[in-house]
Amino acid sequence: MSPDPVAGCLFCRIARGEEAGARVLETKAVVAFLDHRPLFPGHCLVIPREHVETLGDLPAALTAPLWDAVRVLARAVEGALGADGSFVAVNNRVSQSVPHLHVHVVPRRRGDGLRGFFWPRGRYASAGEMEDTRRRIAAAVVPAE
Repeated sequence: MSPDPVAGCLFCRIARGEEAGARVLETKAVVAFLDHRPLFPGHCLVIPREHVETLGDLPAALTAPLWDAVRVLARAVEGALGADGSFVAVNNRVSQSVPHLHVHVVPRRRGDGLRGFFWPRGRYASAGEMEDTRRRIAAAVVPAE
């Protein structure tokens, strides 16, 4: 029998209060705490209390509670720290150091050195390639339940 992923999940343990976390927001469905390795001071992680690995796994009933908390926290981080804005991001599997859905809320200041996304950006080779990509994604969209 494989180990229980919830029992071994660091973020589940933080949500249950079994591990320390510098909490900044808590609701019935969501916990937010400071990232222990921040891009900038005030970098927070917002997680559902329920163990969910990726955004695609998030139950519809948790979508509004999670994103409402992200919205509230983005405003709070900007106001409390005098930030010019914020960066909000989610990694799914790749670069997801803990396999529990978490939304990064990072305070931003003009000239802070963070250049948009963390990876190089490119262009489509042609309008046809762009249209083919659009068509494939649109065909795979499954409406929310």
